[in-house]
Amino acid sequence: MHEGVMKAWLESSHLNGGNVAYIEELYEAYLDNATSVPEEWREVFEQLPKVDGVDVEVKHSEVRAQFAALAKNKHREVVVAEGSGSGDPKQVKVLQLINAFRFRGHQNANLDPLGIWQRERVRDLELEYHELSKADFDREFNVGSFAVGRDTMPLGELYQALMTTYCGSVGAEYMHITSTEEKRWLQQRLESVQSRPTFSKDEKLRILKGLTAADGLEKYLGAKFPGAKRFSLEGGDALVPMLKELIHRAG
Repeated sequence: MHEGVMKAWLESSHLNGGNVAYIEELYEAYLDNATSVPEEWREVFEQLPKVDGVDVEVKHSEVRAQFAALAKNKHREVVVAEGSGSGDPKQVKVLQLINAFRFRGHQNANLDPLGIWQRERVRDLELEYHELSKADFDREFNVGSFAVGRDTMPLGELYQALMTTYCGSVGAEYMHITSTEEKRWLQQRLESVQSRPTFSKDEKLRILKGLTAADGLEKYLGAKFPGAKRFSLEGGDALVPMLKELIHRAG
């Protein structure tokens, strides 16, 4: 019952959305001449809060007219900040190339050590797709957020770094993650070492022990329970030392 009364009151209110055109017309008349509107409306408009201490607001019709004029003006000036590099169309293409490798580089990664799998062509990763060529290899371009520790790189060096990072033996698919902070974390660890991290002798021995233990357990289960149905670790041996490292770091 209460909701029905409130709904009826809102629908009959003079400030209802259906009256917006009429109220705006009254308000603009008030801005031109306050005495031209009825006293009750003048009191309503006078009680409106001031924005940035300004007593008189610009009429909305004038603002809309200015935006309409800007939209029709095809020769309006576009100001580009000096040193931003955004005035070079190829600079934009280079940033798009970096983004393409982050999104689709894993589709061209070399994950088959036997070379049997025929990888499909990914046009997004080709220079020609982004209107670039080997003739641009010596030109310096801004690399944006590409985590290499410097702001600019020659295109040839950048392209090789992208190929090594995203199309090598590691396929990184992470751009579906919604958190920008998490994506930047992954990019920092992949791109800074081009997906080729360096390990100390002790770290290599620890990884080797994990692989050996996984392989040994696999052989033991096969000998202990011959013919029994089980899920083999074959092909996923590296998962064991990886999980062990995750637990070690998280713990």
